[in-house]
Amino acid sequence: MLSHPQANIEKDWFHMISNAMYSLGAKRSCIRELFEYGIQQAKVVGKENVMDFSIGNPSIPTPDAVTDAFDQLVQSEDTIAVHGYTPAAGDFDARKAVADNLTRRARAEIRPDNIYFTCGAAPALISTIRALAVEDAEIMVIAPYFPEYRPFIEMNGCKFVAVPPDTRAFQIRFDELEKRITPHTQALIVNSPNNPSGVVYTVETLQRLAEVLTRKSKEIGHPIYIIADEPYRELVYDGADVPYLPNIYPDTMICYSYSKILSLPGERIGYVCVPDVVTDSKDLFAAIAGASRTLGHVCAPSLQQKVIARCVDVRPDLAAYDRNRMTLYNALTSYGYRCIKPDGAFYLFVEAPGGSSRAFSDQAKERNLLIVPGDDFGCPEFFRLCTCVSSDMVQKSLPVFRDLITAVQPQRQAV
Repeated sequence: MLSHPQANIEKDWFHMISNAMYSLGAKRSCIRELFEYGIQQAKVVGKENVMDFSIGNPSIPTPDAVTDAFDQLVQSEDTIAVHGYTPAAGDFDARKAVADNLTRRARAEIRPDNIYFTCGAAPALISTIRALAVEDAEIMVIAPYFPEYRPFIEMNGCKFVAVPPDTRAFQIRFDELEKRITPHTQALIVNSPNNPSGVVYTVETLQRLAEVLTRKSKEIGHPIYIIADEPYRELVYDGADVPYLPNIYPDTMICYSYSKILSLPGERIGYVCVPDVVTDSKDLFAAIAGASRTLGHVCAPSLQQKVIARCVDVRPDLAAYDRNRMTLYNALTSYGYRCIKPDGAFYLFVEAPGGSSRAFSDQAKERNLLIVPGDDFGCPEFFRLCTCVSSDMVQKSLPVFRDLITAVQPQRQAV
């Protein structure tokens, strides 16, 4: 029997597969790794015995108005219209609904032509970054930051530049920011409410940021854009306000997702907004559209667009998230943990007893408590907790958190 001519040829993976892409796929993110470990561990010890605080998967029901909109569209509307292609930028009525909503809320002039629908915030960010990826481009982030910013930036031809964290209040260290701005700086990603800290940047912080970027833009001879990553914009507590950034710094583009606010993370719908006040706004919008083409974007899911057009003003009941936030914050701080009280999102960012979040995460994992070490967020001495979990899980976790810090504190005193 003759073998295939290539059957005995040893494969040279280095030449056949992109090393960069292989590395991204083979090395799982710490969040996904813990999440998938939790699924497997639940089969061993029972789901009720795994306290998984690893992944920001919304845990409150999708609002009834959203579910009703899906039902009505699927059951009553013409199937060709519901499931057919839309223009690449999105259905006009859906874009108008979003633009009108932003205009009302922000007291700004936003038109349908400023809105480009995407399959969630991640493609919105990548398309915007890629649109700015000129030769030697640098994109800045502020620690703590969402870990996927690094591949979004580096795999799209830009240099990743991180500003060290303000671990006292998780605002912005402006001295460190200014030191890192160069003539190659194209943009700064601003994520408020922040993942992982839950902190909302104050108006004073944003005004100072606008002053610094305006001054530095003049010095280097071109605008430094803000890319506002805002999937948690409406997830705020205690009356916290998330300012509309273009009103403070005009050269701001907004990347938004409905995953968190409407509990639709698997449906993948979001947008980029490029207001007219942005320098070279029309060219930037065209470049974002072009970047989306390179990602294989044809259009965002038409059904999701039509649902958003009907539900753009819908807001969920955040009481469950708020209860978990306060229960965990009050309990952990009473045990001796240090944590900034979050104003938004559904995370707590807690200083790890002993100084190493990875070591502390491993200790917690031995007790089936899954918490994300802060290394990939740019803060290795902190760990992240997701509060979008059941209240039963929160209550079950409290004795474990208490025992963990009790076990670590004597070690710290001995040292």
